[in-house]
Amino acid sequence: MRKLIAAIMVAGATLVAGSAVAADFPEYPPIIEIPDVDYGVQGSFYLRGSASLNGMWAKEVVHTTLATGNVHAIDAWGYGYSVGAGLGYETGTGLRVDATLDYLANEGMQATIQPSANPALTRGPHKLSLRSTVLLANAYYDFGFGDGGYGAAGGAFGYVGAGAGVAFNDVITTGSALPDTRGGNTSFAAAGMVGVGYDFGQVVADVGYRGLYINQIANTSSTYPYRIDHAWVHEVRGTVRYRFN
Repeated sequence: MRKLIAAIMVAGATLVAGSAVAADFPEYPPIIEIPDVDYGVQGSFYLRGSASLNGMWAKEVVHTTLATGNVHAIDAWGYGYSVGAGLGYETGTGLRVDATLDYLANEGMQATIQPSANPALTRGPHKLSLRSTVLLANAYYDFGFGDGGYGAAGGAFGYVGAGAGVAFNDVITTGSALPDTRGGNTSFAAAGMVGVGYDFGQVVADVGYRGLYINQIANTSSTYPYRIDHAWVHEVRGTVRYRFN
């Protein structure tokens, strides 16, 4: 009897030990979880459309063929609008670049010819009507507010930017007792931008300021040719961007 009891106890201990050892072995086949591959921040191409209201100012008008009375101060701003489109790429790090083509219209920038000026010029106000096609290459940096990162992940953001290119100017001059004179030129142009926006995901909207610099606006077809150097167009501008991916 004692031998039987001993045999039963040994068998029970063996079963318990076997179960404990078996519990230490992994299931077969083992389940291996592979983490997602992190490829880093991705960029995307985008289309953009813009519209703005503007005011234009320059210091003076210079009549290039007159020996005397050839410089006249500008005494009134011109006002107008612009519309444009562009294609760009954002890197996903806050940096983005694009090329834009804008049609700009401005009316009413004025110089008043004084009686002491060259007698060949008609006295009184002379106004400028400007139509420009402006092609620019631009770079921007988007930065998020608070914990939003650089803005490309959604939410509100701010941006700064700069651009350079060319302006194709078409000008009409109207003056007292003179027929309208039309001419134009091609000039270097540059821009600085700052603003705020909101990233909705596929669509991004922003509003901001653009200072557009046109190096020279000239009319060589006039009876008395003139040029306006260092013109500044100040714009309040809204833009919508659509991401391809």
